Amino acid sequence: MGVPTSWAARFRFRQYVKASLWIMPMFGLVLGTLLAELALTADRTNRPPSGWHYSATTAGDVLTAIVGAMVALLGFVVTIGVLVVQQATGTLSPRYMRLWYRDRLQKAVLATFTGTFAFAFSLLRSIESDSVPDLGVTLAGAAVAVSLVLLLIYLNRFTHNLRPVAIAELVARMGVHVFTAGAAAIQSAAPSGDGTVPSGDPVMSVRNGHGGAIQAFSAAGLVAEAARHDCVFVVPRLIGDFVPPGTVLVEVHGGTSTPDPDRVTGLVALGAERTIEQDPGFALRVLVDIAIRALSPAVNDPTTAVQVINYIESFLHTVGSVRLPGRYVLADRHGRARLVLPGRDWESFLQLAVCEIRDYGASSVQICRRLRAMLEGLLDTLPPSQHPAVRAELRLLEESIEREFPDAARRAIARGADRQGIGGHGPPRT
Repeated sequence: MGVPTSWAARFRFRQYVKASLWIMPMFGLVLGTLLAELALTADRTNRPPSGWHYSATTAGDVLTAIVGAMVALLGFVVTIGVLVVQQATGTLSPRYMRLWYRDRLQKAVLATFTGTFAFAFSLLRSIESDSVPDLGVTLAGAAVAVSLVLLLIYLNRFTHNLRPVAIAELVARMGVHVFTAGAAAIQSAAPSGDGTVPSGDPVMSVRNGHGGAIQAFSAAGLVAEAARHDCVFVVPRLIGDFVPPGTVLVEVHGGTSTPDPDRVTGLVALGAERTIEQDPGFALRVLVDIAIRALSPAVNDPTTAVQVINYIESFLHTVGSVRLPGRYVLADRHGRARLVLPGRDWESFLQLAVCEIRDYGASSVQICRRLRAMLEGLLDTLPPSQHPAVRAELRLLEESIEREFPDAARRAIARGADRQGIGGHGPPRT
């Protein structure tokens, strides 16, 4: 694999490394072999304590058993991974798999197993009738103990963290982190003037050569490139949009020279699917997917959907507390506007969070009541500028209840606001 040159290529390479399940185990394999050589060298120069001596037969049996055990445990972990894939695609969201592949504990477990395997297998070749790697055999036993402890931690973690509510909490936390980090970065790069950008048609349009989902922009790189040519870059597409070949990625306004199209497209990363690095909307998309899966007739679990709505509400409170203009202007180090990026406004986040859950859960009393409690809670805590969009969603919810509950008594129940769906109470009214 060649060394990536452009920023986009390096970004895609980092994404590949983060999602790869073989790089860390391969590193463990190499490290285990090197540590075996160090153990053999140490064994020749410094004799271990008397209690660490083994016969050639015992050492061979122990190391052979360790090699077989590590292979079996690797197969066991792979089997767990297959089960996770089946559960995620069947009852959660296929989009969640892009986040699950990055789990560091899983990679550490696999690397420890392969490292222990390589360590024990490398020691086997040094066993002779009059020469036994005593220190190495003892360290191999310690590595097995560490492997077993990591395996227990791994099982405990995924037994608890594969519940939909645990995944919802994790995804919501990641989304909030990405959103707050992005908002802080944009705020620090705001222009010192009024942020005016040139109007009229662009002098140049930079198009992509191949299709894909926009995964990320190098904002710093685009600003620097625009400053180099004394122009303004306007990006017409959102992160997360899928763009076919030939789509305009960047519009160039003004300038004293012409930017290199390849250099500009190298600052926009395209991939097969969305990723969460610069896309908090992707986290919300995953949460909504989990909720509507729970509301499907095949699953019919509105209580799980209510639990997911809890974390959607938490996410919306964070997003709604920040002013979202829908367009962001970034400046160079002199305070001059150089880059205009589109962004999701409050209405877009709110619609993504509510529309599909309302439609798929229209016939569920739990969902109607929980959505109303969430929307009324947003009215209670968010600034007045965000209220019109929330009131619009409340009207749509009311219309949905009117259609789905012709019986007056059931309609009255569905209209209630309940943070537990059924059995709790709504937000306090002011």
